[in-house]
Amino acid sequence: MATTNSNSKGRHLRHLVGMAFVSLLLCGLFFPLLVTGVAQVLLPYQANGEVVQFNGRPIGSVLIAQDFNQSIFFHPRLSNESASGVDPDITVQDAYAQIPRISNASGIPATTLKQIVDQNTDWQSAAFGDPYVEVLLLNLALINAYPSVYGAFR
Repeated sequence: MATTNSNSKGRHLRHLVGMAFVSLLLCGLFFPLLVTGVAQVLLPYQANGEVVQFNGRPIGSVLIAQDFNQSIFFHPRLSNESASGVDPDITVQDAYAQIPRISNASGIPATTLKQIVDQNTDWQSAAFGDPYVEVLLLNLALINAYPSVYGAFR
């Protein structure tokens, strides 16, 4: 009787370990590979991190804040103003508040900087949300518009 009970426990243990291994393969390997493959086919830009190219080379992602700390650039939100510290966008009001600093440092008229901000303003959704500006794209617009000021960054 003790031997049958021991064999039964051993079979159950092997069965449980086998199910755990199959679950690990299905959930930990095959499913992520399937989702990644489908994403690469249907949404390659998004699946690869929405990397922004400039002059043929990757310079950053619109999903993660870039470290712009020079006075001639728009700066991302401070880490205490953002839950993650890596938000890639700022409010339009925050962009407007940075215009005097950038204008003084670069010599670009404040009215022109405001126009560039307005041209790069986006909405989170058509009906809801506040307008925002992606800092990386805004700074690329400055680099493209003013090569005499931003020539070192081209």
